[in-house]
Amino acid sequence: MQITVLGTELQLLPEKAIYVEHLQMLLVSDVHLGKSETFQAAGIPISNRVNQDSLDRLQALCLKMQPKTLIILGDLFHSRFSLVKEVLDGWSRFLDAIDLEVKLIIGNHDRALINSLSQLSITCFTDALQCDRLLLSHEPCSQPKALNICGHIHPCVRLRTKLDNLRLPCFYLEQQQKRLVLPSFGAFTGGYEVELKPGSTAYVIAENTVVAFEG
Repeated sequence: MQITVLGTELQLLPEKAIYVEHLQMLLVSDVHLGKSETFQAAGIPISNRVNQDSLDRLQALCLKMQPKTLIILGDLFHSRFSLVKEVLDGWSRFLDAIDLEVKLIIGNHDRALINSLSQLSITCFTDALQCDRLLLSHEPCSQPKALNICGHIHPCVRLRTKLDNLRLPCFYLEQQQKRLVLPSFGAFTGGYEVELKPGSTAYVIAENTVVAFEG
């Protein structure tokens, strides 16, 4: 779905990403690689396959859109238990396959790992990143002259009918706050139900489409 916010055209992709064509830039957030390893360290058996599934989807998306830059809006890794050989090897294979510049805006889950991340062929930013008329961040922030695109919240909406009760990920636009929140890219991340209120729009991901629901 193509939308225009504050004069900037954005392509909202059902793969839970945004493509900014005039900047040739692909945006994703909250991949949370190594979350299964974190649970395993606590004695909870979770399949490691979830990491490779996330990377496979991201690789396919990069090859499809052919961006010049991939920007991850925080929480690429989940915790210090994430940085095990299997996860790091998967990340290295991903970088070799896409062969493009990767930038990471440090998220709350990444902060304790920043010294290690600098050795993984990632350009890291600890503050919000200004790109043309966009202000990219992990957590929501205020910038009156730019559209803040961020992650962190993992927005989703609940749609109820007589037959169904669905909880679906979404892009969440708040016009007054000049803010657009991405859904979490990682499959094993959960979600926070956002409220559809006046001036807000939830661009809901349903299978291979994006559908707008206005407050």
